[in-house]
Amino acid sequence: MFSNPFASAPGQAVAYSAAVIELLGDRDPLDVLRRTADQLDESLRGLTPDEMRRPEAPGKWSIGQVLRHLADSEIVWAWRLRLVLAQDRPTLTGYDQDGWAERLRYEGADPATSLREFRTVREGNLRLLEGLASEDLQRVGIHAERGAQTLAHMIMLCAGHDVLHLQQIDRIKNKGPYLA
Repeated sequence: MFSNPFASAPGQAVAYSAAVIELLGDRDPLDVLRRTADQLDESLRGLTPDEMRRPEAPGKWSIGQVLRHLADSEIVWAWRLRLVLAQDRPTLTGYDQDGWAERLRYEGADPATSLREFRTVREGNLRLLEGLASEDLQRVGIHAERGAQTLAHMIMLCAGHDVLHLQQIDRIKNKGPYLA
């Protein structure tokens, strides 16, 4: 449903962005960003290491892999946020999340370490976001796949991305083991 292949057509990238932002509904994006780490803690409470490593289905990510993706995505978001704030209309490169998952060995990542890294980088990003002036939200980065994006749009996209993966974790958690 929310596949975001690296080499997708620009129209698909725009549709993906719209669908992810739609997940926010009426929620305040900054509030979502502030709450995500605690919601992850709550969602993961009581899970065994085996449950954290169990993929949703063949070829799909496990909860541990989703956590690693969130940690790495937060690093990417941190870089993009700083580029947009410090430079005029910088180019924002895309990245191949499936390539990262494979080459950076997400399947072997420690979920607790991934969550700790996510929380630390998120706290730094929130520090920047909470100190912004309203005109800062109109600063623009040029995303290689999605084109010109204001910082306000990027914030909504990041918050929607959080909602997407929180829902994914709940879905994985509530599924029984699949038959391989």
